[in-house]
Amino acid sequence: MQKPQEQGSGGNTATYADDADVVPLEVAFQGSQQPSWNELLFTYAQPRLARSLQDLATSVLPYLALSVAMYFALRVSVLITLALAVPAAGFLIRTFIVFHDCTHGSMFRSRRANAWLGAVLGLFVFAPFNRWRHDHKVHHATSGDLDRRGVGDVPTLTVAEYRAKTPRERRAYRLFRHPAVMFGLGPIIAMMVGPRIASRSQRPRMRNSVLGTDLALLLVISGLCVWIGIGNFLVIWFPASLLAGSGGIWLFYVQHQFEDAYWQSAEQWTYADAALRGASYLKLPAVLQFFSGNIGLHHVHHLNARIPNYNLQRAHDENAVFHNVPTLSLRDGLRAVRLKLWDEGSGRLVSFREAAALPVSAPAA
Repeated sequence: MQKPQEQGSGGNTATYADDADVVPLEVAFQGSQQPSWNELLFTYAQPRLARSLQDLATSVLPYLALSVAMYFALRVSVLITLALAVPAAGFLIRTFIVFHDCTHGSMFRSRRANAWLGAVLGLFVFAPFNRWRHDHKVHHATSGDLDRRGVGDVPTLTVAEYRAKTPRERRAYRLFRHPAVMFGLGPIIAMMVGPRIASRSQRPRMRNSVLGTDLALLLVISGLCVWIGIGNFLVIWFPASLLAGSGGIWLFYVQHQFEDAYWQSAEQWTYADAALRGASYLKLPAVLQFFSGNIGLHHVHHLNARIPNYNLQRAHDENAVFHNVPTLSLRDGLRAVRLKLWDEGSGRLVSFREAAALPVSAPAA
């Protein structure tokens, strides 16, 4: 993995507001005559209708076509249907990226068009649009902030916090961070079950988003089960969804969980550093970059979330500031799964074994 050079701190802040995709960063470069990040990236943040429609045509439509093919393949062999679940999962991940762009208002110029398309695609990826949009924007506003963890991110403890836990709490954390749980049960809990739950503590808009999506899913799934049978529906839908969920969680994991990641206290945290040092550039083979909708260029996305996925690579290539960010290969991304705890002393993410070998700091007087 390539390590980044230190970036300057600027004390910039982000908010939780619904329109907080683009955070003003007026200290992008040294010197008052230099443009801000928003000015620098403004051109890339302009969606193109034809290109956005092409994204739809190369994500949702192939997924639907493969789902139909899986149904007819059942008449021949279940194994053929399961084999088709692999490319279907890839197109479902790509569909999620389009949904994700809609939550940032980067798919179309029209806010209403983004909301309507996002709500429809939310049925494919089992995500209530307004609720997911809110939680994800909190993630953008707090990524890498040690004092504001817990919403829209992968729960991460520091070494000191882990040591302060009871044995039972440590076992629970270790179990949660185990790959079999995170990438096996994780998609079921985090993407299928969790988003179905509405609570009274949620604002009405968030709660209605959950309940409305649940109702729509109930009607659609019930209709499909009556039409093709419950068993056929599950064989067609579940394997592809589980694979897509596992792949999606892994992508989200390695985008912020790598050895030289960025975690700072609120006083030292800045939005720009969190984007350029705390969001990785995951360099994937071309076919995987296609299915993941360029989301591996996560550093660009976090600096300006209004940039459509199809402009991320160009923004990276044409701006030197992006050329020295944390860069991970596919192998680096797979190895990052072993990292579990943040060591504040060394400023890096470590494994449980590495954490056990670290000296215990004396308690403060």
